[in-house]
Amino acid sequence: MRVVFLAPAFPPEMIQYTRGLAEVGAEVHGVGDTPRQALPREVRPHLHDYLQVPRLLDEADVVERVSAWLRGRSVDRVLANWEVMVETAARLRQRWGLPGMTPDVVRGFRDKELMKERVRAAGLRVPRSARVTTEREVRAAAEEIGFPLILKPIAGAGSADTHLVRTQAELEAAVAAMRGIPEASCEEYVEGEEFTFDTVCIDGRPAFENVAAYLPKPLEARTLEWVSPVVITVRDMHQPRLAPGVKLGRQVLSALGMGDGFTHMEWFRKPDGEVVFGEIGCRPGGAHLVDQMNWTSDVDLFREWARVMCWGKLEADITRKYNSAIIFKRAIGQGRITRISGLEELKRRCGPWFVGETLLRPGTPRRNWKQTLVSDGYISVRHPEWEEARKMASWAANDVIMHAE
Repeated sequence: MRVVFLAPAFPPEMIQYTRGLAEVGAEVHGVGDTPRQALPREVRPHLHDYLQVPRLLDEADVVERVSAWLRGRSVDRVLANWEVMVETAARLRQRWGLPGMTPDVVRGFRDKELMKERVRAAGLRVPRSARVTTEREVRAAAEEIGFPLILKPIAGAGSADTHLVRTQAELEAAVAAMRGIPEASCEEYVEGEEFTFDTVCIDGRPAFENVAAYLPKPLEARTLEWVSPVVITVRDMHQPRLAPGVKLGRQVLSALGMGDGFTHMEWFRKPDGEVVFGEIGCRPGGAHLVDQMNWTSDVDLFREWARVMCWGKLEADITRKYNSAIIFKRAIGQGRITRISGLEELKRRCGPWFVGETLLRPGTPRRNWKQTLVSDGYISVRHPEWEEARKMASWAANDVIMHAE
């Protein structure tokens, strides 16, 4: 099984997918813009061959260079798990006549307006929205949709460059901040709780499913520096209040023509119980969500994803054992981390349910919280009971404090 894997070492979690491919017997041909000699040590043993390209995000150039590189050799799969590379992978599959989702199907997972059009056409509830390319169109869409609303890039990932707009003044500020973005989606802001629906699919059907709760919503977490964002996977994801979201997720996969691989969807549960589609990508969730899913079921989804993509099956026991929480911490102050308070007490209180932490140590410069989801590191805990997991996550969010100056 010869596999071309785009971006095998960046973002860093891609190293784990490269490992997974090698462990299920794939011969991995990596493509990236990092010089071969600068590749991380962890990824090198898992690569059979590697092509460095000058501009990884230049789709047309990458397609030509990779095609020339592999001329005369047979390839079985072309894969990518980084959001910005999934369309390039689809183009290469189309060019070589390889199995996998087509460029048109993948575009439905990348273009947020096309995505909502296709989901809406299937009779599913989506936010009211409009594609906008000029400031005039933004203002016209805002008048039609009304405040509050969301303004975000058509081909964005996560909540980057996403703005919650409640007033005309905030709209003008958002317009100014997005002047370098060619296309955006202007859409209804949905009040209510926000969850994920994550899958590993085989021929569009989930072989693995996951629901996680955001506390608070990602957009709020991205606008309030003092918040310690919490994400908790839900052990009992089929409980009555969440089951409609799982059903919606499965219907969305069908509406968009999903094939094999990871998906990461966000959806809302309104106060009246109505569920509303948010958005979806045909790639894994970021910010260590796959690690959380692994901790939830004591599984290695990096390897199981690879098994699905290469051999069309998922073999691991995916019984959901825990509610798994990850808590992202942001230091108080600027400059370098000076001390961490409350961490040892948290470990004592959580006992065996404390999974681990990656907090920056004293002397380390704190990160720009607006540019990284993982902030200044994270704490992870898990527990079979939801209330216990949420309580421990609250301790980590409120009682562990990182100081910087």
